[in-house]
Amino acid sequence: MFWLHLFILLLFILVGSQLKGIALGFMGALGTLIYVYVFDLPIGKAPIDVMLIILCVISAAASLQAAGGLSYLVSIAEFIIRKNPGAITFIAPFVTFVFTLLAGTAHICYSLLPIIAEVAAKKRIRPERPLSISVVAANFGITASPISAATIAMFTEVSKVEANVYGVVQIISIVLPATLIGIFAGALVANFMGTNLDKDPDFLNKLTNQAFKNEIDGINSTVEKTEHKPQAKISVLLFLMGIIGVIVLGLNPALRKTSMVESIELIMLSVVFLNVVFAKINASAIASSSIFKTGTEAIVSIFGVVLMSNTFIAAHSSFLSESLRPIISTHVWLFSLAVFVMGALLFSQTATVKAIMPLGVQLGILPGHLIAMYPAVNADFVIPSYPTLVAAINFDKTGTTRVGKFLLNHSFILPGITLTFVTILTAFGIIYLFY
Repeated sequence: MFWLHLFILLLFILVGSQLKGIALGFMGALGTLIYVYVFDLPIGKAPIDVMLIILCVISAAASLQAAGGLSYLVSIAEFIIRKNPGAITFIAPFVTFVFTLLAGTAHICYSLLPIIAEVAAKKRIRPERPLSISVVAANFGITASPISAATIAMFTEVSKVEANVYGVVQIISIVLPATLIGIFAGALVANFMGTNLDKDPDFLNKLTNQAFKNEIDGINSTVEKTEHKPQAKISVLLFLMGIIGVIVLGLNPALRKTSMVESIELIMLSVVFLNVVFAKINASAIASSSIFKTGTEAIVSIFGVVLMSNTFIAAHSSFLSESLRPIISTHVWLFSLAVFVMGALLFSQTATVKAIMPLGVQLGILPGHLIAMYPAVNADFVIPSYPTLVAAINFDKTGTTRVGKFLLNHSFILPGITLTFVTILTAFGIIYLFY
């Protein structure tokens, strides 16, 4: 029955990912229903802690958005990108990465993508280069963030191993520097992708159209300067103080009066309160923000798909352990391929962690090795239907950022695989050298 159950799991994940939105959640719930009521499997554990973390963090990020703080952060990013147009392929991905890390959501890059595309095209740099690596780098900001649900989920899983020495801060101290090196490697690969824009025959042909040339060069466009209210800057300061608070508690367990998960939840909700009071935002505006809407959709999706995955793994844990342990014990890095494939299917770092890392724990993989493979959950660039990838394609007016004739030969695949591979390899190196 294992293969039939596996087929159901993969089928429902694939269908849910193609339907978009919260479809992954209700397809997961339906799959769990079939497992329990048709095949009589015991129901798995729901990811309640992860769902609550997401709810609290997106509430804080939504309060930041409502106060204008997110817009203020974007204006800073725009200034950095426009100030160094010639090096945009290397600067842009680090900007999107840092802002995801600070804002707690990769969706901040929606505001940056048109800026990246415009600056690159005006400088006659192929927009495909900075756009492809910037989108992937933005998602890697999630796994390097100390307040992301994915990181807390990872911490929760490795904590199940006896004598575990890795806390949230230790995870970040491994993943963050490894990711920075990975981003540079990915940008280096992206920098040599495709023909230079000033020698691209398709682009040169389009330039003969004066309307297209005006659009690319911005002759008819104006750059508006937005004055940000003091409340926007206050909200950014409060949000950063919340992140610092999380790091301090992570570094000093003696200061904590509760678990790290609960500490993060309380700090993030306190940030919301402080934003309401000092940034003078309307509390009802938080629930109506785009970040809050996106986050609640993620909660539904994670609940359904993780519950289905946990039900499957719990029912077949013995078979999986007996089958995979001989291979994994000899070639532990092969487990990263399983993490990567699951990440490509689930389109969610947190859901991937909760779906596959418990299996790694059962297989006896060392916590340090699991942490090194943790960045593999950022495989949502593989299938070019993730919203940020689609947005990057649409914002590139030159048409260089695109999907090829085959599903996987798109603009994001080479920079994405390079970034993932180098990050994991570097993370393993950091663990062997310092842990």
